[in-house]
Amino acid sequence: MKTNDKNLSKRRLSFLASLLLTGTPAFAEAPPKLELARGTFYRSPLSYSTTRDPDPPKYARSVSEVGIDSLLHNNWLDVGLDYRFRYEYRDDDLRRKQGGLDEPWLQRTRAYLGIKEIADPFRFAAELQDSRRWHSNYALDNRDYNELEFIRLYGELYFKDLLGQDSIGNSRPLSVRYGIHNFEFLDRRLIGNNQWRNTANTFQGFHASLGQESNDWQLDLLAVQPLDRLLDEPDEPAKQKWLYGAIGHWRRWSDIVTLEPYYLALEQSAYGSVVERVVHSPGLRAYGVIGASGFDYDASFTSQFGRNGKRDINAHGGNIEIGYTLAAHPWKPRFSAFFGYASGDRDPKDNEDNRFERFYGFGRPWSANDYIVYENIIAPKLRVEAKPRHNFRFDFGYSWYGLASDKDRFNAANNAIDPTGKSGSFVGHELDVRFRYNVTPKDEIILGYAYFKAGEFTENRVRSGDTDFAYLEFTHRFF
Repeated sequence: MKTNDKNLSKRRLSFLASLLLTGTPAFAEAPPKLELARGTFYRSPLSYSTTRDPDPPKYARSVSEVGIDSLLHNNWLDVGLDYRFRYEYRDDDLRRKQGGLDEPWLQRTRAYLGIKEIADPFRFAAELQDSRRWHSNYALDNRDYNELEFIRLYGELYFKDLLGQDSIGNSRPLSVRYGIHNFEFLDRRLIGNNQWRNTANTFQGFHASLGQESNDWQLDLLAVQPLDRLLDEPDEPAKQKWLYGAIGHWRRWSDIVTLEPYYLALEQSAYGSVVERVVHSPGLRAYGVIGASGFDYDASFTSQFGRNGKRDINAHGGNIEIGYTLAAHPWKPRFSAFFGYASGDRDPKDNEDNRFERFYGFGRPWSANDYIVYENIIAPKLRVEAKPRHNFRFDFGYSWYGLASDKDRFNAANNAIDPTGKSGSFVGHELDVRFRYNVTPKDEIILGYAYFKAGEFTENRVRSGDTDFAYLEFTHRFF
């Protein structure tokens, strides 16, 4: 072998070894690491509506940002207060048993207080939310109404440097929280706080985290009970129901791919007429960009097994989105194609339950009308997003919906079902558009519209025709 060939082989071996051990290749004259330049391994997904709400929430600010840091040194206090009002125009809403026009007014107020650093390792956070609805033709429900409840109230033990540092110098902390939580994980399809809905998903119990978002790896551990939203009483833990989780984050190669392996389990003990139910859900999510091509991707798959009373559980679900951003255009338009699937029960009379357990994920990005959930569904979508100005964005899309099993239920339409399968499986088409305008850094106005055309299953088991949904939303952040 020639000397030049030997040197080339050595460089190749060095490249591969460095890539495997550090996530970045070695060069004779190594360029600055991109991770070091941005100070974090974390890269946000580009897929539609999958960026998680931050912790603390995005409307909260350190006191240094609101001009009172001279009174409270070291930025140990986070505060937040925001208000949202939404007017909705809903004609023949499928979620209601009867059609007709409804024009509800929805109001949500949130306040946040967080104490950090000054008393480490002890930390504390509280978030109060008040959700109301007026001017509606229907009785109150816990999707819209939940008066003055804590959606976050926990104590925390936070050890900043207990697990050392990552390769770019970010501390790898250990955090253990107990109390009421309002969090989001993965792509929000299995665990989300449902920002669109007027009320929030909340949980009570333990949340431990090894590492933080800026690290090359992180592990979140959950042992919590979902809280039932009660109209006339304080919210309380769901009776004999527990959610367990181990959610990993591997960001060493985040310029190419972020990997999120996970295991979720939902346990419901038997009581009264409720049967024992245990759902085990291992899965994997991967998202990233494809070099400088302009293409991005986000894909996940979940397999489920366990027991539902006397029936074995055998279900699965997943989704994939491919996007392309035209970076050279001043509007930075992004075009995307999405396909989502969640199995439905093939035969309600056999010994196997195939209905996918959707856990506590978001609802609306499946459907702008809020008609679809992550259960018994086939959903291809096309979408365009653009930002003509720094304070103005819009997006519009087309969705097609079908039942994965024509013998299982259409959840959002009051569990409409035809056990014979003779009503078909086509649910309908949906077209939607949304405009978002930041009037000031603290004020946002959103205008949206969604049109739904019923398919054969919806016409046979729910209602025929189409539905219209328009809304005007205003949000104000006080700090």
